[in-house]
Amino acid sequence: MPHFPAPLCSRLPTVGTTIFTVMSRLAQECGAINLSQGFPDFNAEDILFERVAHWMRAGHNQYPPMAGCLPLREAVAAKIGTLYGTRYDVDTEITITAGATQALFTAVAACVHPGDEVIVFEPVYDSYVPSIELAGGKAVRLRLAAPDYRPDWTAVAAAITPRTRMIMINTPHNPTATVWQRTDLDRLAELVRGTGIIIVADEVYEHIVFDGVAHASCAAHAELAERSFVVSSFGKTYHITGWKVGYVVAPRELMAEFRKVHQFNVFTVNTPVQLALADYMADASRHAGLAAFYQARRDFFRSGLAGSRFELLPSRGTYFQLARYDAVSDLGDTAFCEYLTREVGVAAIPVSAFFADGHDDKVVRFCFAKNEATLATACEKLDAAFGTA
Repeated sequence: MPHFPAPLCSRLPTVGTTIFTVMSRLAQECGAINLSQGFPDFNAEDILFERVAHWMRAGHNQYPPMAGCLPLREAVAAKIGTLYGTRYDVDTEITITAGATQALFTAVAACVHPGDEVIVFEPVYDSYVPSIELAGGKAVRLRLAAPDYRPDWTAVAAAITPRTRMIMINTPHNPTATVWQRTDLDRLAELVRGTGIIIVADEVYEHIVFDGVAHASCAAHAELAERSFVVSSFGKTYHITGWKVGYVVAPRELMAEFRKVHQFNVFTVNTPVQLALADYMADASRHAGLAAFYQARRDFFRSGLAGSRFELLPSRGTYFQLARYDAVSDLGDTAFCEYLTREVGVAAIPVSAFFADGHDDKVVRFCFAKNEATLATACEKLDAAFGTA
């Protein structure tokens, strides 16, 4: 009698549908304003679409090089050189990816072996830990405490062991909208000095830092750049999240390992879109003006909720705003977000979804990457339900 394998055992037994999909689906079902998932409700400039069409009509519709189209890698190198003073080699140290999530997954898959430990900071973006676990690694979770959500470097030092292979950081931080400073990177560099620990720096909101503060990039920190994968996103920068195009830079030894995986889990990315993005990046004002663009929306949204009983936490970067709601409800944050969506008509994300144990500070996340008319209507609904009157 033939021997059959045992029934399939899930590689990710505790993973369900991502909270972003759940809340966006509920918003659609209820006809609610979707301030949950992080995407704009406005278009990029027409010139970007025209450049995509141009390269399609010009016949650039076949496979590009595995590492990405050379003009786009050159544009990325020029941008990083101008902003951060670091020169990455376009042939060996820059790879175009199918979005930032793929870049993060591939970096983990390329470097983490079974039994390795990877330090992450909670609340943690939901793709990190599954990537680690699929590679056979163990996620070591360190908590960023509300309301400041700052790293505790003493706790980080205590968490580092001989099995620590990687530390994954995210600044500006999703979901908390906090921003690390140069002093944070200096402290991180001290802790990993003399080790083989690799840094994965998720910097997809690098251009969305507010109030005149400069983004502290691992690419600009000479000591960390030598051991870091630095990941960014064209989707976040140019309002085209559905195109799923990003990039990663790293020293050539790390990038060689990255590309070994990249060539088999994606191989390469949409050719005409890459060439169009290269054209579009020639005007640096398109990313240089992003902070002011989103700061105006942040300020508009915060002023619209000034009369409510929400406690608005600082939003120093990203296009997210955290709000503590304990003055208006005793519900847990997931139940409160469902109530907001069904009864108030505005969808948000419960921050407890970013904690493995569902830790609940009664804080929700709103996305303000929306037209002012959308934000104004959302604020009206929220003020009507939770105003001071």
